[in-house]
Amino acid sequence: MTIATADLYDERGDDLDSLSVPFQDIGGRTAFDGPVRTIRCHRDNALVKATLATPGDGAVLVVDGGGSLESALVGDLIAASAVANGWAGIIVFGAIRDREAIGGLDLGVKALGSNPRKSAKDGVGEVDVPIVIGGVVFEPGLHVWADADGVLVER
Repeated sequence: MTIATADLYDERGDDLDSLSVPFQDIGGRTAFDGPVRTIRCHRDNALVKATLATPGDGAVLVVDGGGSLESALVGDLIAASAVANGWAGIIVFGAIRDREAIGGLDLGVKALGSNPRKSAKDGVGEVDVPIVIGGVVFEPGLHVWADADGVLVER
């Protein structure tokens, strides 16, 4: 059972950071939570694809794409791989594509928007490093909660 972020904030607000970025809910699951995994990449989704092809064990991948909407970092095939490998969700500070197909998957997906343009596949970026989105720090291993109200992460 996933707890509502508003209720969780009422209970534990001093221990949580609230992300003020206006993400769109795109996946078939609006509410999701799990331990944080991270990727920092810009217009290159090779590391995203490779990471989501590994066992997720209920984790949430937080992708810092620099807020770019110029090309998609996640599409339907990568999202389907995440489902097959047990990931709870993906939060993309950037764009995705294949919105309708992703909306049919049992996966939480939040992103800034969409763009049908694919990204590069060079493997440029960093995995499991602290990232900052909207002034909020996401460190691997912390817990993140997401629902229609927003995103919370442990401090």
